[in-house]
Amino acid sequence: MLDRRLNAFRADLAEIGLKGRVNAARFVVGEKARVVVAVAELRSEPHFNVGVDTQLLFGESVTVFEMKNGWSWVKSDIDSYVGYLPDRFLDDAGDNPTHWITAPRTFIYPEPELKTAPVGGLSMGSRISVIEELEHRGTRYLVLEDERAVVAGHCRPLGEVETEDYVSIAGRFLETPYLWGGRSGFGIDCSGLVQLALHMTGVEAPRDSDMQAAGLGVEIAPDEIRRGDLVFWKGHVGILEDSETLLHANGHTMSVSREPLRDAIVRISYLYGEPTGFRRPQ
Repeated sequence: MLDRRLNAFRADLAEIGLKGRVNAARFVVGEKARVVVAVAELRSEPHFNVGVDTQLLFGESVTVFEMKNGWSWVKSDIDSYVGYLPDRFLDDAGDNPTHWITAPRTFIYPEPELKTAPVGGLSMGSRISVIEELEHRGTRYLVLEDERAVVAGHCRPLGEVETEDYVSIAGRFLETPYLWGGRSGFGIDCSGLVQLALHMTGVEAPRDSDMQAAGLGVEIAPDEIRRGDLVFWKGHVGILEDSETLLHANGHTMSVSREPLRDAIVRISYLYGEPTGFRRPQ
């Protein structure tokens, strides 16, 4: 049974790569588009009364299989997640991004001047196309195609990493609100924190905790755990800052927080059972 989260198929339409594997009336290659809002919620059905599965970030690209009644059926080019989002969240793919945001959150200014009122915000991982870098009153800015600007110190060339220690990147999200389906610096869930932090070090990870538990990195024994290892429960994942401290986005504090691993095991196991496994992603 193909996972509908990672494979675009319906009785009437499916992605071309599934031809011969599923039955569908029509198969399409799809067209490329890019996210043009700070955070785009991806849903399993084309309406707002279903929950959010995940989020796409500004500048990320998708393959669009269908546009109908104001909704686009897409597949993320970042992690292959499939779902629906409003057409207005997308535009033509255009030029390839040149930089990405490396601060947890940053502002977009109407011009290279920090005293102007921001016109929006972007999360870590967002992709931007830069046409110029300049300095104004001691602050360096990156000017975007539409002449808006972001602080240069919050960005790096696309793909360039600040550190290979993804745990330190995850730690920068401490006290960020917990958000089911969240994958941004404005709100994030447990597996979103793992995926985004790893992504910013050049390591790709599946989106959901069950996917991560099934195949991210290598499985390890409980007595082998160290900094950077992952602890899984049914429906939850946390990052070890060391062998005794857990960093995770969680519904208990409704934030990204750290707590002693022993305490977390006792508390979480009361509701969801003992940890189901430990994995080392790198």
